[in-house]
Amino acid sequence: MAIKAVWFDLDDTLLWDARSVQESFEVTCEKAAMKYAELDAAKLEEAVREAARDLYAGYETYGFTQNIGINPFEGLWGNFRGETHEMFHKMEQIVPQYRTDAWTKGLKALGIEDAELGHELGEMFAAERRKRPYTYEETYTILDELKESYKLVLLTNGSPDLQNEKLSAVPELAPYFDLIMISGKFGKGKPSPELFEHVMEEVGVSADEAIMVGDKLTTDIKGANSVGITSVWINRENHPPSDEIKPVYEIKHLSELHGILKELNAKQKTKI
Repeated sequence: MAIKAVWFDLDDTLLWDARSVQESFEVTCEKAAMKYAELDAAKLEEAVREAARDLYAGYETYGFTQNIGINPFEGLWGNFRGETHEMFHKMEQIVPQYRTDAWTKGLKALGIEDAELGHELGEMFAAERRKRPYTYEETYTILDELKESYKLVLLTNGSPDLQNEKLSAVPELAPYFDLIMISGKFGKGKPSPELFEHVMEEVGVSADEAIMVGDKLTTDIKGANSVGITSVWINRENHPPSDEIKPVYEIKHLSELHGILKELNAKQKTKI
């Protein structure tokens, strides 16, 4: 059968989330360095990232966030409001103090005891992240080129509240998709085969009628491979390959999808 649906991951596939987070850290850390001349902004970023990871792993919500696919740095700016799952309610209660503690501990690791500044920086980082909704330069071009010929699916891990906030910040994006599936709404995140099978049912396609495009081997590619969907790894940053998880295709730019789709559709024709 010919390819009928192209599935995309969101963060660091269509949205440039890593840039948004990096710039937010840089601006916030520079703010701290303005108050303490001896403070190295780059070292503060490293210390806060480490503190955030350690704190995040200690909360009772950690297992849930691992399952759904919510990383520590999303916790540094997400609100997790209006959700139905009990663990999202707990996250909503945890994250305000988590933000303050992560920045305060980061400062302390560099010899600065200033809880008031820690709170200020925690709130500043969240605000700065919201100012920076970036998409890749080819995002809209490829979606425009594919939308008439294929069903387009957005399959993203995370909290519905936070992922929908990201989409609201770039309102042109969501209308391209025939289906938007957020793992927190389903209850399991990528690479869960159940999630991929559910999306196939929702879209009305079989595994050999879809391709999955994503930047993470452990979620996007592993999940697609587990159900027989053709996996396409978008590897813009030249990350090393994995011996355990192998994509069917590897690309550096979304425009390369045209050649892949042409090849797959040609193969299907030869089988008929």
